[in-house]
Amino acid sequence: MRRILKFLAVGALCAYGAVLALLYVKQREMMYPRNPARAEIASANLPGVEEATLTAADGERLVAWVVPPREGKPVLLFFHGNAGNFGRPIRQTRFRALTQDGTGLFAVNYRGYGGSTGSPTEDGLALDARAAYAAAVARFGAERLVGYGESLGTGVVLKLAADAPLKAVILEAPYLSTAAVAQQLYPFIPVGLVMHDQFHSDRVIGKVKAPLLVLHGQRDGVIPFSQGEALFALANPPKRFIRFPEGNHENLPAHGSVPEIRRFLADLNTSRLAGSQTVTAAAGR
Repeated sequence: MRRILKFLAVGALCAYGAVLALLYVKQREMMYPRNPARAEIASANLPGVEEATLTAADGERLVAWVVPPREGKPVLLFFHGNAGNFGRPIRQTRFRALTQDGTGLFAVNYRGYGGSTGSPTEDGLALDARAAYAAAVARFGAERLVGYGESLGTGVVLKLAADAPLKAVILEAPYLSTAAVAQQLYPFIPVGLVMHDQFHSDRVIGKVKAPLLVLHGQRDGVIPFSQGEALFALANPPKRFIRFPEGNHENLPAHGSVPEIRRFLADLNTSRLAGSQTVTAAAGR
């Protein structure tokens, strides 16, 4: 019996080691399920959209979509989530909704996504954000730029906002860190020891001084709502947290996120945006 138990224990350790090795080797493929194909801008049905090509500091070539703003409107410097490219219908629908009132858009495909060269890493995405910021500032000015991060992009925009001037920052479905999210998915893995790209937003957000809006669905099955709440607690005021009782990871526009974003932008530099505010989305009240 002792020999059998020893054999089973060794077998279990070997299996665990094999799973650990597989996750270690394949982690970036799992973390960045990208579509490298260049999305057809003509099929986006996005009024006024233009395509621009940027060069990151390390030489990678990045494809961006730009919608110029109407007079007096801000520009959303948009950093997308980890999946697909700009050809995703859900992303194009979001772009149309966000720009319908004349708000501008400057959205960059990370390296390895949507026709951009290279392969994604945490450090590489930081360079991409810097390149997008520089190009957007040159065209529109820093005073009009509102950083917008979606899911994975929340960590990208926070790292940028920690030392680059922005009018405001919007986070949709943010996390404390991607390591914290992964640990919940793989509780049997020492994620902190083996994960390359950990995007520690919890260590960065305290450096951000721009007004902050956080949007999070209480039914989010990808990034726990509790992580959005915890990250918001670490942020500097003025800040506003909007909870969406029926919202999941991708459907916040269907539950009123765009009107909440417009309300936030209208409230910038007014007494209506002060201190720390936590409210339920108007559509969910």
